[in-house]
Amino acid sequence: MESKKRALGRGLEELFNTETLDLDTIEKTIYESATNEEIVEIPLSELRANPYQPRKNFDDESLRELADSIKEHGVFQPIIVKKSIKGYEIIAGERRCRASKIAGKETIPAIIRSFTDEQMMEIALLENLQRENLSAIEEAIAYRSMIDSLNLTQEELAKKVGKSRSHITNILGLLRLPNEVRSMITNNELTMGHARTISKLESEEEMIKLAKQIVEEKLPVREVEKISPDMKKKVQIERKVSTTSSEYKYVEDLLRDKLDTKVRIKDKKIEISFNNVNDLNRILEILNIKEQ
Repeated sequence: MESKKRALGRGLEELFNTETLDLDTIEKTIYESATNEEIVEIPLSELRANPYQPRKNFDDESLRELADSIKEHGVFQPIIVKKSIKGYEIIAGERRCRASKIAGKETIPAIIRSFTDEQMMEIALLENLQRENLSAIEEAIAYRSMIDSLNLTQEELAKKVGKSRSHITNILGLLRLPNEVRSMITNNELTMGHARTISKLESEEEMIKLAKQIVEEKLPVREVEKISPDMKKKVQIERKVSTTSSEYKYVEDLLRDKLDTKVRIKDKKIEISFNNVNDLNRILEILNIKEQ
């Protein structure tokens, strides 16, 4: 079976290097390039989830429906996997794997390919964004992971996943929310409109208090905007920044937004990336730095 594993072709590598990624195109390229001999049956017991899978919860009813279909018709489309030290990691098709187990299957058709960690992360996110809706919190965590791991700006990420810059910014804002409020969003007690308003408050105590009030009184977003005294206030960076990595990540994010470029804070140094002289001048102008 090891001999059936091969690297990605040049055409697929080029797809990953484009600004905007499309999972259907990526999978189509893999399926069309695979020979019949390369589609192999792999024991479900040897499969492990993509470590970059952003989805934490799968809809039971949807899985049962897919399992019923698999019982009757089998798995129409092979999953895509990567050989790992122990067994295989699922690149695309985790729902098909879960449903196959429910259907009582012992194996599943698969195509084995080699992927980088970055590509695995991108595919896992795309599969959920473009086919199965992630919760807003799962989506935010996935975006943050891609920004940090791939050192992307929000603008670059927006192009890569086919979303607007404002959507990325709004979703990432949810990560400011305390866990108690995040749970309310995941449980559909709060809408994205509610969440955006709550995330603009400065303290976790205020956020939790307002979130509970919204749920208890079933307040619409417009009413929440009226009662939120800090709604239009921008979050201020404290002058003394903690040395914890989470605080640095927060400042990195603010600088990325401000400068629209890659920023990294490490070893008490701030690294700001630029593409050329014109881009450097643009950044200097934003920072109000002029030649003497």
